Amino acid sequence: MTFAIEIEKKNVQKSERVKSLEIHPTEPWVLVSLYTGTVQIWNYQSQTVEKNYQVSESPVRSAKFIAREKSIVVGSDDHFIRVYNYTTDEKTKEFKAHGDYIRSLAVHPTLPYVLSCSDDMMIKLWDWEKDWACTQIFKGHNHYVMQVAFNPKENQTFTSVSLDCTMKMWNLSSSDPILELEAHSKGINCVDFLTRNDKQYLITGSDDHTAKVWDLQNQTCVQILEGHKNNISALAMHPELPALFTGSEDGTFRAWDATNYSLLNTQISELGRIWAIGFASLEGSHMLIIGCDEGMIIGKIVCSETPEED
Repeated sequence: MTFAIEIEKKNVQKSERVKSLEIHPTEPWVLVSLYTGTVQIWNYQSQTVEKNYQVSESPVRSAKFIAREKSIVVGSDDHFIRVYNYTTDEKTKEFKAHGDYIRSLAVHPTLPYVLSCSDDMMIKLWDWEKDWACTQIFKGHNHYVMQVAFNPKENQTFTSVSLDCTMKMWNLSSSDPILELEAHSKGINCVDFLTRNDKQYLITGSDDHTAKVWDLQNQTCVQILEGHKNNISALAMHPELPALFTGSEDGTFRAWDATNYSLLNTQISELGRIWAIGFASLEGSHMLIIGCDEGMIIGKIVCSETPEED
């Protein structure tokens, strides 16, 4: 049997350009950051905006839940990180974090850490239990650092990707990378981890219009995902289904089988370029949430098994 997938469009939520989105682990919330400098908590069950924060006059490119602190952390083009308590709506911290646009944030799953990366080519580690002190700076990229992601299997390591065409792995205790790969011929915008059969892979998405799957142990590319007509601007591995999703500035998103990397589905966003991909559950169904130039698309993922051809 082979795996098949369809996306049933459920709802289109028009807004300003969505630069990032994240799903709350227990509440029916999606945290949305907008190019206008606003951050919203949007309830995908009731389809209403529950919280609205006017963060900055500058674009907000990344916002993350710190659910165990009942907080959100936000990074924007004015070089500042801001923290809000989403129960009281109080802004609990604000500080200049970088010398240029903040592209991405990552929250450690268990430790009190947040990573930030920037167009200043630096990655910084912040400890909120030490009043958001910067406890480590990671240098090595020579162009904008576009995304950082903690390793879900080894919580002392993380990865970063940059417009310098490289992917790097780091240990939290060292300012120098432990692994570096010249991963693409053009800049890399996005990265995610994939675990299959207890083996770990990385997926990178690039301005060369491809995504690549990397065997970390052997430091080799095992698959190139081709077909997008413009930069790959977002990608995400589904946390439960064997499916990988890519989104592009060509205005399409694609679903791929994460076991054999075959293309499962291609759809046009209808809301312009795609900047963010997230997953949620609603009434027992798997939901796909896409952030675009003109808002969000929320669709239901319908899976089926199809007989293999002889």
